[in-house]
Amino acid sequence: MGTVLAILLCEKGIHARIWGYDRKQLENIARARENKKFLPGYKLPPQLEFDPDDRTTMTDAELIVSAVPCQYMRQVWTRLKKYTASDVPIVSVAKGIENDTLLRPTQTLIDILGPQTAVAVLSGPTIADELARKLPATACVAAEDIKLAQAIQHTFCDGVPWLRVYTNTDVVGVELAGAMKNVIAIAAGIIDGLGLGDNAKAALLTRGLAEITRLGLAMGARQETFAGLTGLGDLVTTCISPTSRNRSFGQRVGRGLRVDDARRATESVVEGIDTCKSVVALARRYHIEMPIAQAVYEILFQSKSVHAALSELMSRRLKAE
Repeated sequence: MGTVLAILLCEKGIHARIWGYDRKQLENIARARENKKFLPGYKLPPQLEFDPDDRTTMTDAELIVSAVPCQYMRQVWTRLKKYTASDVPIVSVAKGIENDTLLRPTQTLIDILGPQTAVAVLSGPTIADELARKLPATACVAAEDIKLAQAIQHTFCDGVPWLRVYTNTDVVGVELAGAMKNVIAIAAGIIDGLGLGDNAKAALLTRGLAEITRLGLAMGARQETFAGLTGLGDLVTTCISPTSRNRSFGQRVGRGLRVDDARRATESVVEGIDTCKSVVALARRYHIEMPIAQAVYEILFQSKSVHAALSELMSRRLKAE
């Protein structure tokens, strides 16, 4: 996502620079003018710069896009803290909940950089490959400061006919929806791997969204957020897209691959695995019933068979919807 947003900005004539913690990897991308691991097949614009230096990469920045996976944010931003100007807004595109602290990405940024940090989150149904192909897409930028959200909205949307960005002030709901949908997407992949059909997947998405909404409301989010782009929209995309890492990982598990082997076979970070730990912990903290998330947790971390987990879900006590 960081790469495709950098391409977008460059094509708008905005000076963009990519930083990475791995100097060698960054040099390889710069030399090939292609991010072959995370966005293969798309040449990077010649004006896009790459800088592995912590200090110079932050120099003169007017906006920082944080595309660091959630569980690595603390390490990376602790490293970058002394070079990060306090008046430069940061927009996070990470989707997850930090293990141990149970903080959302923007909360992690504030925890490291200080309460004065201006933060926002860009989320929604935005598969990077489709953005790179300039297929019609929508997204949502959320910030407590609506003026900041609007400024970021115009930065990414103005002059880009194939991308429409909306604003929101429900940062809690947007980030929770973006994190928890990855857990449901793993379950969707398991359904695909088992060949259980569209009825089962539709039921999963519907009941999964109910779980996401219950926890979100308990944590102070707004209900309408979960019916919007960052809730239902992102959930559907992640659960059906063949390029979704979380769905693909779940599909491998559903086909009988051991969890560790399925994880190794999936390119890049599968955020839903670690997020599942945090979601179950939050459900326990807020006394929220989340049977699907719990079933995924037991499959991933307690060696429960997918058939046993499915049987338990289908035989739960009958109740009203």
